[in-house]
Amino acid sequence: MAKSSVSYQCNACGATSLRWVGRCPKCQEFGTVAEVAAAPTTKAAKSGKAAAAVRPAQPVTEIADERVRRLPTGAGEFDRVVGGGLVAGQVVLVAGEPGVGKSTLLLAVAHAFTQRNSGSVLYASGEESADQIALRARRIGAVSDRLFVTDDNDLFTILGQVDHHRPALIIVDSVQTISSSELEGRAGGVSQVLEVTQALTRTAKQRGIPMLLIGQSTKDNSIAGPRALEHLVDTVLTFEGERTTALRLLRAVKNRYGPADEIVAFEQTETGLAEVVDPSELFRGQRDTPVPGTCVTVTMEGRRPLLAEIQALVSPDGGPVARRTVTGLDTTRVVTLAAVTAQAGLKALSQRDIFVATVGGAQISDPGSDLAVCLAIASAQLETAIPSDVLAIGEIALSGDVRPVPFLAQRVAEARRLGFKRILVPAGSRDRVDGVTEIRHLEAGLRAIEGHAESTRPPGFR
Repeated sequence: MAKSSVSYQCNACGATSLRWVGRCPKCQEFGTVAEVAAAPTTKAAKSGKAAAAVRPAQPVTEIADERVRRLPTGAGEFDRVVGGGLVAGQVVLVAGEPGVGKSTLLLAVAHAFTQRNSGSVLYASGEESADQIALRARRIGAVSDRLFVTDDNDLFTILGQVDHHRPALIIVDSVQTISSSELEGRAGGVSQVLEVTQALTRTAKQRGIPMLLIGQSTKDNSIAGPRALEHLVDTVLTFEGERTTALRLLRAVKNRYGPADEIVAFEQTETGLAEVVDPSELFRGQRDTPVPGTCVTVTMEGRRPLLAEIQALVSPDGGPVARRTVTGLDTTRVVTLAAVTAQAGLKALSQRDIFVATVGGAQISDPGSDLAVCLAIASAQLETAIPSDVLAIGEIALSGDVRPVPFLAQRVAEARRLGFKRILVPAGSRDRVDGVTEIRHLEAGLRAIEGHAESTRPPGFR
């Protein structure tokens, strides 16, 4: 006899329980718990699982070493973030906040694909009508007679379109809006999202067609729906950007066919997204003469070195409680660095208001920018401009020691490419790179920006 059981599952987070509740105990959402029937389990089914394994396991030494064949889309920066191009049967999930430009990005990729390759592209949208997609395509110049658009949100209708057009690339916008008529539950629910993703992934694998899925994100910029969604696909890309800036970052967080820490940049324009081949220029200030309170550093975004400028302002008239206002950096870390800078020689900082920010809306979490933050604060306090050809790289310990950072050679190479002559780095770095200025302690770095010898102290020191 087949045995079946009934349980209850939350459509928002996937939590299960043995009885119905009005509010999910895990995610605290109301009205999301629904009844689901478990698949029957029989002895025949159990024995069938064992009998299905007809192909024996192979030694790894006998498996052929075949190189992955890449299919470039024609969009250079997109190809770079996925590892050099798409692979037959690869499923890529592109997630991001509403309005960040996911649909615009993949529509541009679809157009570039039709210009470079001979096959067609099927763009299936469950969110927008075909007229809306065509309007955006004309606005960004993505018009091609080999770009087919359908605005149906039924899974089997989309699979029927795949059978009819036999495209070389499939784009689904978005996976949370597509539903299967064979499964109960609303579109976007846990069971629907998993079933739709599994069906689309099977189609891509069986037919060897690369597929790009758009996924919705939550408030904290995590992918909406069950976590299993990320495990079903081959590649996960996150599309990030602030609404107040034109910069957009496409970051690889998972990639079975390439590096999982690559990042590329785009700029939002009136005619769509423009590729930013050299994003370092966006994160540095453009001025003829240096000004006090600024210092340039090189941060690592994945495997890519990016130039960033740190700006600081020290108010001479602080209140009874000194304020610390930070934009683009971790506030707690900047407060700590300000205290270390005061201890290293600038005692007056403890009573001053300090404002620290990055240029161009850059979000920096790399500890390698610590030295630049401290020097920018010191430059603002001393009212001494750091020369425009000076760049600082290093992590600062609580003792004021300048600690080494990873990927130093790549950082220095990027700094030299952009014309920086004097690069301040942690002590012991000359074994890896040449022509740099080693800084062992923050106090020595403060002296260096004044251009004094090691035995002298610049004005303002205790």
